Amino acid sequence: MTTTTADALSTVPLIPRDHIFGNPTRSGGKISPDGNWVSWMAPHEGVMNVWMAPSDDPENPRRMTSATERPIPAYFWSPDSTSLLYIQDKGGDENFLLYQVNVASGEERCLTPFENTRAQIVGASDTIKDTILVGINNRDPRFHDVHKLNLKTGELELVYENNAYVGFESDDSLTLRWAIAQNAAGGNDMFEIVDGVVAEAPRESIGMDDALTTSMAGYTTDGSVLYWLDSRGRDTAALYAEDTATGERTLVAEHDKADIGGTMRDMKTGVVQAWSATYLRTEHHAIDPEIGAALAWLRKRLDGDFGIQSRTDDDRKWLVWNDPLTAPIRAYLYDRNAETLTEFYNTRPELEGAPLQPMHAVEITSRDGLTLPSFLTLPPACDQDGDGVPTAPVPMVLLVHGGPWARDAYGYNRAHQWLANRGYAVLSVNFRGSTGFGKSFINAGNLEWSGKMHDDLIDAVEWAVEKGIAAREKVAIMGGSYGGYATLVGLTFTPEVFACGVDIVGPSNLETLLETIPPYWEPLVKQFHERMGNPTTPEGLAFLKSISPLYKADKIEKPLLIGQGANDPRVKQAESDQIVSAMEKHGIPVTYVLFPDEGHGFHRPENNIAFNAITEEFLSRYLGGRAEAAGDTVAKSTAQIPNGAEHLGL
Repeated sequence: MTTTTADALSTVPLIPRDHIFGNPTRSGGKISPDGNWVSWMAPHEGVMNVWMAPSDDPENPRRMTSATERPIPAYFWSPDSTSLLYIQDKGGDENFLLYQVNVASGEERCLTPFENTRAQIVGASDTIKDTILVGINNRDPRFHDVHKLNLKTGELELVYENNAYVGFESDDSLTLRWAIAQNAAGGNDMFEIVDGVVAEAPRESIGMDDALTTSMAGYTTDGSVLYWLDSRGRDTAALYAEDTATGERTLVAEHDKADIGGTMRDMKTGVVQAWSATYLRTEHHAIDPEIGAALAWLRKRLDGDFGIQSRTDDDRKWLVWNDPLTAPIRAYLYDRNAETLTEFYNTRPELEGAPLQPMHAVEITSRDGLTLPSFLTLPPACDQDGDGVPTAPVPMVLLVHGGPWARDAYGYNRAHQWLANRGYAVLSVNFRGSTGFGKSFINAGNLEWSGKMHDDLIDAVEWAVEKGIAAREKVAIMGGSYGGYATLVGLTFTPEVFACGVDIVGPSNLETLLETIPPYWEPLVKQFHERMGNPTTPEGLAFLKSISPLYKADKIEKPLLIGQGANDPRVKQAESDQIVSAMEKHGIPVTYVLFPDEGHGFHRPENNIAFNAITEEFLSRYLGGRAEAAGDTVAKSTAQIPNGAEHLGL
C-alpha cells in the first residue's frame, strides 16, 4: 500500500468486527400464509431465535423458540399458519431434526425425535394445510424414507421405504410422482411413480453433463403442468412447462448467459407469474401483468437490489428484502391493494452511516478464453473517480467460494466489506465449475480441481495486477470448503503467487475426503468420482493423490492459517490434521485453530468473530493492512490453537 493510499485509509474509521459478524438485530422475516402474523430471527441472550408478532402490531413481539447454544439455521410457517417449524442440529453435525412451536400455546416439540438422523422436507401442499411430506434417514443413513407428517397430531405415516433413490418429487395432493436415482454415467434417472409403485425403467435419463442444470421444478396445483429447469439440447437451463396429459413441452423462459434461477408462482394455481436469472446481477422478468406492475412499483421506491421474501395466500401482502449495497439490508411490508410500503426492520442499524464500499461486477478472461464473472470491492478512499481501479495498487485478498458447485453473486457481502475496510481489495471469481452460468461452464471444471479451475484463479490475480488493482507481492488467497482446498493448492502448486493463505474447513487429501463423505451423500458418489476423480481405480486414485495438496506440503513457503470445526461431517477434522502434521514433519510453520463445537463453518457468532480476529492479525502481519485489536474475543470463544499461536502475536 502506498503512503498516499495508507494516509487516505487512515482517515476512514474501522468498522467493528461485531457490527459485521455479530448477530443481526433482525433477519429472516416472513409473513404467515393467512397474513395475520409476521415472524423473524433475532437474538435472545446472544443466540438467534424465532420471534413473531401480529402483522398489524409488529412492535408487540413474542419469542417463540429457546435455542441457547447454536443459532437456529432455518425456520418456516406451517401451511395453516398455526405453527412455526424450524430445524436444528447438534454442534454442527448437520443431523438436522424438525421442530414445531404452536402459535397459540407456545408449546414446542420435536417432530422427528430420532438419534443420528437428518430430516428433510420432501413436499408441501397449497390445499392440504395440516400435512407435509418429510424424508427421514433413521433406518438407513444413506436413504431417506418418505413419511406423511400430520402437523396437528405429530403422527408419522410411512409412505415409501427408500432403498435406492436420491430424492422424490410430489404434487399438491402430496402424492409421490417421481423417484430420482443416480445412473452409471453420474447423471440422474427419473422414474415415474404410479399408485406408490416406482416404474422399472426411467422415463427421463439425464447425463452427467446436464445433471447440475436439469431438474423438475414442481407441479401446478391441479397437476396439469409440470415445470422443468432443463439444459438438455442447450447450454443454459431454461424453464419449460410440460402438459402432463400430452407430454408436450413449451418453452416459458430462457437467458443466454445464465440459468433460470427462480420463479414466482400464483399462490392458488401454481402457474409461473415471473422468473429471474443472475449473470452479473439478478434480472426479474414478469409474465403476469399484475406481478409486473407490482415489481415495477417496488423498483421505483427501492435503491439497489430487492426480492420477494414471503407472500400471503391471498397474495395481497408481501415481505420484501432490499439491499441498498452500501447500507444495511432492510425488510419491508408491502400491501399491494393499499399500495403501501412500510419498513419492517433494518438488519444491522449499527452499520448505518458506516463506510461501506460499492461492489464492482467485472468480467475476467481466462487464458483459454472463458469469461469469468467476478466481483471486486476496493478499500475506501483509494478510488476517487469510482472506476474500480485504485490510484495505486493495494494489497488484495482472493476470496474463493466453496462448493465448488456454487457461485459468488453481486450484493452486500460481509467478508468483502470487512476486508475492504481493513485496506484490501477483495476479488471473488466464478471460476469454471461454478454454477449458474450454463452446463458448459460447470463441465469445464470436471477433473480440473487443481488444474484449470486453479488456473482461472491465477488468471484473475494476473488481471488484477495488470489493471493496477493489486500489488503483486501482497496477494493472499482465502476461502472455505472448496475455497479452503483452493487455498492449499495455491500455497503448494503455485507457492510463488501468494503472500499467505487462510484455509477454512478445506480438504487436503481428496482420497480421504471421498472415503468419509456423509452417508446420505453416497447415492451421489458417482458424480463426485466423475467430476473430481475416481478412487476405485488405480488410475483414478493416483490422479486424486496428484491433485491433493497434502502430498505437496513440503512446497509450502508462505504463511498459512487453518480453521476447522471438530464436528464437520463433510470435511472431517482429519483433513486439517493431516496437512498440519505434514507441515510439521517438514519443519514448516503453520497456525491451526480448532473449534470443538463447530462443523462445516463457524456458526456461533463468538467463534466466527474470534477466527476473524485471528485472520485480521494474520493478514495485517503479512499484507500490511489494518486490524482491530483482538482484545478478549478469542478467549470468549471455544477456539483452541494447537499449533502456531506464537505466530499471531495476540
